[in-house]
Amino acid sequence: MGLPVAVTLSGGQVSDVKGYAPVMDEPGPQPRVLLADKGYDADFILADLDARDVVAVIPARRNRKVQPVIDGHIYALRNLVERCFSRLKHSRRLATRYDKTADSFLGFVLVASIRLWVRHFVHTT
Repeated sequence: MGLPVAVTLSGGQVSDVKGYAPVMDEPGPQPRVLLADKGYDADFILADLDARDVVAVIPARRNRKVQPVIDGHIYALRNLVERCFSRLKHSRRLATRYDKTADSFLGFVLVASIRLWVRHFVHTT
């Protein structure tokens, strides 16, 4: 079950690449594998992941001269990430973005994330 472990907000038109550093620099355990979409295919991200000893499972953008081979079985687990986004959007307030300020929206994202974690622990115990 995919559960959120770090959350940051960025503008709707901001590239995914700009959100990488704030999430990876969050305190807590570092991942062993990073499953991401093509928006995270950047040389500096791949170099940073290599320095952190994190396996990058990121499909290459079409314009890359050398297309690296990714493990399709591991990348198939990315659906857990997308399903997590879907479960967060079950909260109508997140899906329609009623909040005027970023702080109040982030607060509700955190509340919705906590709800997912609580449900996970209740159902596994």
